[in-house]
Amino acid sequence: QVQLQESGGGLVQAGGSLRLSCAASGLSFGSYGMGWFRQVPGKEREFVASITFSGQNSYYSDSVKGRFTASRDNAKNTVYLQMSSLKPEDTAVYSCAAARRIYDTPGTNSREYAYWGQGTQVTVSS
Repeated sequence: QVQLQESGGGLVQAGGSLRLSCAASGLSFGSYGMGWFRQVPGKEREFVASITFSGQNSYYSDSVKGRFTASRDNAKNTVYLQMSSLKPEDTAVYSCAAARRIYDTPGTNSREYAYWGQGTQVTVSS
């Protein structure tokens, strides 16, 4: 059974930083591209970042490019999202997800992902 567990969310002031972690189990983690998405109540889930299975390449939405960095440690079965220069509009529940097929380069569409974590709340105060 695949499990993804996020941690590291919390309350931070605007301009601050947080690092989210997503620990994976039940899959060959090093073979799967991973993604980060966020969602605000009443709005659609939004792509934030993704990283290839090797960690060699990462991709970002325009809204977080230059402020967020995705990384992974395949030895620890963990993917990270380092968030800096946080803004109130970054407030959301952040979830990690694993790509639907091994070795796929993960995209921005949530349908490309088969496994999801429960999410962790990030709140940025102004």
